[in-house]
Amino acid sequence: MSGAAIGKVAVLMGGSSAERAVSLMSGAGVLAALRSQGVDAQAFDPAERDLVELRRAGIARVFIALHGRHGEDGTVQGALELLGIPYTGSGVMASAIAMDKVMTKRVWQTEGLPTPRWQWLAPDRQSREDVNAVPDQLGLPLIVKPPREGSSIGISKVAGYSQMQDAVTLAAQYDPDVLCEEFIEGIELTCPVLGRGAAAKALPVVRIDAPDGQYDFQNKYYTDVVRYGIPSGLSAAEEAEVQRLTLAAYRTLGCRGWGRADLMMRAADRQIFLLEMNTSPGMTSHSLVPMSARAAGLSYEQLCLRLLQQATLDSTR
Repeated sequence: MSGAAIGKVAVLMGGSSAERAVSLMSGAGVLAALRSQGVDAQAFDPAERDLVELRRAGIARVFIALHGRHGEDGTVQGALELLGIPYTGSGVMASAIAMDKVMTKRVWQTEGLPTPRWQWLAPDRQSREDVNAVPDQLGLPLIVKPPREGSSIGISKVAGYSQMQDAVTLAAQYDPDVLCEEFIEGIELTCPVLGRGAAAKALPVVRIDAPDGQYDFQNKYYTDVVRYGIPSGLSAAEEAEVQRLTLAAYRTLGCRGWGRADLMMRAADRQIFLLEMNTSPGMTSHSLVPMSARAAGLSYEQLCLRLLQQATLDSTR
């Protein structure tokens, strides 16, 4: 299907989450790419306009370039299901589960997929006594994060007991629940996936080398100090195993369209651990999916058009 044959398209961007600024950058890139492919595309910010306007405007398909809550968590997907407008990426259930790192870990553990040890601190389990008991179980250092945010927002690496309370307080500013996770010392990796079900394919693995391991919000989007390895530098067997685990994680959650798994390879024994699955990955100039797609021979513009062509509804998959 050519770009012109798709009909009117809305690129959902901005939104109301803590990742709004990143979403606006992703959306601007996607919008320009689709237009370059002959698509009749327009920007649409759900924070400023009611989604019902999509139907009134005769929108045939939606490219979701939203990140975080109310965009990546199944809520917008559910609204588009009710409106009957096909959209890019995963459906309602997979989006909701993948957005919640605690639920994601529960599913992966049930299926025997490797993920770092963790503890969940509900709002009534964040007393000083509860918080200080976490390192006794997970060891130090450890990671403290809000389970339903992305882009490294609200994340802390905790080296000692004295830092635990501040880390939990920071994470709780973004999510009433707090996820504490075993720190894996080693190589940071990411692996995108395109497609759905048995036809889903893993793209080349990307190795991430950030200064002092600080792959934080600033370094992800606003600096050029992070080095990305494509090829990853892993052995062929290790690269294949990262891709195998990524596909298993993606399919287990019921993802479709596209996604990106973040992983760690432990330096001590080269064991691979799944950290999270992103169902609406970034599409900025620094983003990892376009980087990996280019290594596979797919340009940014071709990637955007391909994702749009695969837009669908839960009811028609």
